[in-house]
Amino acid sequence: MTLTYLPYDAEEVASLRAGGPDAYGNPAERAISDGIGKPCRSCLNDVPAGAQMLICAARPFGHLQPYAETGPVFFCADDCTPHHGHALPPVLRKSPDYLVKAYDQTDRIMYGTGQITPKDQVADYAASLLDRGDVAYVDVRSARNNCFLTRIVQTDA
Repeated sequence: MTLTYLPYDAEEVASLRAGGPDAYGNPAERAISDGIGKPCRSCLNDVPAGAQMLICAARPFGHLQPYAETGPVFFCADDCTPHHGHALPPVLRKSPDYLVKAYDQTDRIMYGTGQITPKDQVADYAASLLDRGDVAYVDVRSARNNCFLTRIVQTDA
């Protein structure tokens, strides 16, 4: 099995770029990126300096429930190529560590799995969680701000 790093849902990103509502029902705010610490959750790279970006509330879960965390995220305002593949994305190379935690098939946090993980151990820790039979996916968040960054799943390749 191979780790796959997922970008934010493409249909939701397209809707936000077209002026659709965020997780709180508001249109995304528009701003100009300074290029530092503004990771796009679609391409999984920083929004380039001088480029327009969207700031919005995001909830990367299919339905409302107590564990469906909502928080602020950034997206490139213009179309970007969504991250695809198994390589560690740029958004997981910038910080010294990340909050990593597992979820089950019902989108519930798997207690005892959440930990601040050094960046060079994120892939190994995620793989160890995904090797368990009860883990559906692993979310990676900022260890400083708790913002959602990416979801990791196991695929056949």
